[in-house]
Amino acid sequence: MVDWGVVVLGLIEGVTEFLPISSTGHLLIAEHWLGSRSDTFNIVIQAGAMLAVTIVYWRRLVSLADWRRPESRLYCAKLAVAFVTTCVVGLIVKKLGVELPSTVAPVAWAMVIGGFWIIAAEWRASRLQDRSDVTWLVAVVVGLAQIVAGIFPGTSRSGATIFAAMLFGTSDRRAATEFAFLVGIPTMYAASAYEIYKNFGELGVNEPWTALGAGFVVSAVTAFCTIRWLLGYIQAHRYTVFAIYRILAGVALLGVSI
Repeated sequence: MVDWGVVVLGLIEGVTEFLPISSTGHLLIAEHWLGSRSDTFNIVIQAGAMLAVTIVYWRRLVSLADWRRPESRLYCAKLAVAFVTTCVVGLIVKKLGVELPSTVAPVAWAMVIGGFWIIAAEWRASRLQDRSDVTWLVAVVVGLAQIVAGIFPGTSRSGATIFAAMLFGTSDRRAATEFAFLVGIPTMYAASAYEIYKNFGELGVNEPWTALGAGFVVSAVTAFCTIRWLLGYIQAHRYTVFAIYRILAGVALLGVSI
């Protein structure tokens, strides 16, 4: 028998992980109606999305592996700076005992604020000379943006990093999106590996293997299609439609939570 809750959550993860609308926020909201799932399940469906983005960018990843090219070494160094920034600050945040909110209201506020963040980034980018290069400052800010997204569900990791890059100098949205997605690959793999290590004894216990497998496949296929669509969409469109969606959804959620 098909567990439609698994399918729906896999679809939500696949669609929202790389759109700037927050996968964590949408999953948290969905679980209020569908019932909460284990940490293992959430790790597995995120792994499906990670596999998808790795496949989409495999040619770019292969080109970056060519260390004979100075531009590849420089770009990889900036990816490393962003990743290390996330790791160091993330460990500090964890040591401080910061916990994720489990109620809808903080997610709603993050959705609304994130919508205005997108509008501000697009407005600034439209007034700057079109720049596709990623500076060291952008690398550091993107690393910090990943922490902000991790602390506040509803912020969106992809949204926070893309628009941090755009606000701090990489005004070309395609270049900002690529850097945000590429730095997300090691970040998400590392986070998932840590969670799997932490919850290793519970694998296949709190969630049956069939549910884990179905969630993984649904998330991977959906994320792959979503990323390919998004990369085509931003060739000729701004991210403004996602900002409007975030603001409207956030206001609606605030109305429900009051």
